[in-house]
Amino acid sequence: MLHAYRPASHGLALLDPGADLGSALWIDLYRPLDSQVEAVEALGIGVPSLTDMEEIEISNRLFRENGVDYMTVVLPGLSTTLTPTSGPVTFILGGGRLVTVRHHAPRPFETFPDRADKSAAGCGSAERILLGLVEECVARLADLLEAVGRELDAVSAAVFGGTAAPRPEVLQAALEQTGRQGDLLNRIRLGLLSLERAMSFYGLTVTERPEGKALRGIVKGQMRDLQALEVHADFLSSRVGLAVDATLGMVNLAQNATVRIVSVVAVLFLPPTLIASIYGMNFPNMPELTAPWGYAFALVLMLVSALGTYLFFRWKRWL
Repeated sequence: MLHAYRPASHGLALLDPGADLGSALWIDLYRPLDSQVEAVEALGIGVPSLTDMEEIEISNRLFRENGVDYMTVVLPGLSTTLTPTSGPVTFILGGGRLVTVRHHAPRPFETFPDRADKSAAGCGSAERILLGLVEECVARLADLLEAVGRELDAVSAAVFGGTAAPRPEVLQAALEQTGRQGDLLNRIRLGLLSLERAMSFYGLTVTERPEGKALRGIVKGQMRDLQALEVHADFLSSRVGLAVDATLGMVNLAQNATVRIVSVVAVLFLPPTLIASIYGMNFPNMPELTAPWGYAFALVLMLVSALGTYLFFRWKRWL
């Protein structure tokens, strides 16, 4: 899929299918076909394949070739089956235009065209579109971090908020939710780190560009935002660890309470069992066996021993 945009009075306007790509300021390639790749490469810009984008070598993520900058970052988004995932996105800046290549659907690429003129950088040039798109990505990651924080608050309320001990299904749901938020948080942190590296690479040459002095302050501001979000992500990571430990602690407490009850019940039946075992012995000289009150005496003795054991446990506050 190919989306090409040109400047308009209010933000960016989508070019009609089949229009000349030479007038486009931003070309967005989403799971592009071979014909679409060839159309972009006809403009003198090489388009990397998914295999190239997934390469983890630094030289393949951030480099300049023939005056064109290639910056690959890893952003959270949705796969073709609408499941959360993370994937590489390549920003190609050169020839007076920006080309983005992606094989999944990060939300900023859907929302930015309608908000391009509202970004701090604006959308009057390819470089300003790049910075505006990065700003949209940073804002999206910040929203995701806030969502993680709210979910962790909900987990804490479910585990610790009630007056009674939480039920096992509540604790299981809390662990599952915490695990999902931890996975999302890892993908957010990866996005922040890769964006920071890309902006650092871009900032090395920003002063050499036509609008370098004007854009330098924007780049510095985005770097500060990324670093602040990384600190917040680290804080949420500690909260995820605390939530997991606390939930597992509540699970252990519930298990200990169950084991304690079973142990106490077993101990309560020990004295009656001992008495029954004594009177079940086959010795000739056992006068209670022939007495008319022997059976009732044994029953009362077993009941008194069980009651005495129970009262002793209550006095020791073991129950």
